[in-house]
Amino acid sequence: MSSTHSFPGKGPDQHKRVTTKHNPGFLEKLGDTAGGTVLGVGLFFLSIYILFTNEGRALRTASSLDEGLSQVVSLGPYPYLELQNNQRLVHLSAKLHTVQPLHDPNYRVAVQAVKLRRQVEMYQWVESRESRDYQENGETKTETTYSYNTEWKSELVNSRNFDKEIGHQNPSAMAVESVTVVAPAVQAGPFLLSKGLVDQINKFQTLSLRDFPRSLLDPFLSIHDDYFYHTQFPLRPEVGDVRVRFSFAGLSGEANPLGPAQTVSVVAMQRGEQLVSFKTKSGDVLEILYEEELSAEEVFARQQQLNSMKTWGLRAAGWALMFISIQLVTRILHTLVVWIPFVRDLVSVGLKIFALCVSCSLSLVVIATGWLFYRPLVAAALAAVAALPVFLARGGTPAKKDA
Repeated sequence: MSSTHSFPGKGPDQHKRVTTKHNPGFLEKLGDTAGGTVLGVGLFFLSIYILFTNEGRALRTASSLDEGLSQVVSLGPYPYLELQNNQRLVHLSAKLHTVQPLHDPNYRVAVQAVKLRRQVEMYQWVESRESRDYQENGETKTETTYSYNTEWKSELVNSRNFDKEIGHQNPSAMAVESVTVVAPAVQAGPFLLSKGLVDQINKFQTLSLRDFPRSLLDPFLSIHDDYFYHTQFPLRPEVGDVRVRFSFAGLSGEANPLGPAQTVSVVAMQRGEQLVSFKTKSGDVLEILYEEELSAEEVFARQQQLNSMKTWGLRAAGWALMFISIQLVTRILHTLVVWIPFVRDLVSVGLKIFALCVSCSLSLVVIATGWLFYRPLVAAALAAVAALPVFLARGGTPAKKDA
């Protein structure tokens, strides 16, 4: 059973709510712990799956990159179409080119680029909360302080979910939606880029509105700090006001007023006039684009570095899941002694240390097993190197002489 009481807070637009809940009994706590145990078992097996399969993924990606580097054909500083490279993995660095500018007719914005993004924000009420638990008269009480402020937000904030909606209503929809427009055909040098390569062009820059002609503005719009405001008073916004900012990625074309065309480095398969994905014998797909000028060796070195970072990141995630799962499974021991103040604190610390030690050891075992499964020759070589000092020590021990 629980009860709730509300009263004003200290701030000008905040209030507090206190919820009272009877402390759960032993059987109730035991039931909650049993649910956590089931979840812990599931997370434990998930962590093993992540740790084990990650080793295979890392090996497959590394092998694919080595294979690609051994086969790639660099087209030089002035790439051109050669039929002899058809169906081969190629590397080139070239400037981007698109046929026509991208337009946003609502705001009369035009940019010669690969992508044009419209980002919309609305001035809205935002609820924040802070909670604290305390014990009083043998009951657990939770005091929650609700505060309300206005902010520019790119997503709709549903005020119906507020603890106090009266006086803090937000509109149910935005007058304008965010959208990203992509050029229908993008070239790097003489080649047409695939959708997978275009998707990797994502270094967006804010479009400056400093020189935007005020004569093109609609009467309800104003400009301030590179934003279009749907109000004539951008420094005194009201709830429901909208502002819009534009950004672009991949400048293209000749004599672009915003700057020189973007140079990209691409590794992909040449198929006629197109650059598409290349499937390696190891099973991975190579379709790589960097928004800078890089040699083929530099491109593959960066991909190897990314693979290494991803491998260690998944190892850390797998260990963290295992640590949490062991804590959930062993929490039932803490529940059994929760009524004894000194003992429960001692058991809590002991269980954390136990979960830390077991998760570290088991994670290493699973990773080592993955190496044995996916890299048996390397594992055997490492085992031989590890055993070598033992054999050398035994070989150097003098034989005992008979008396």
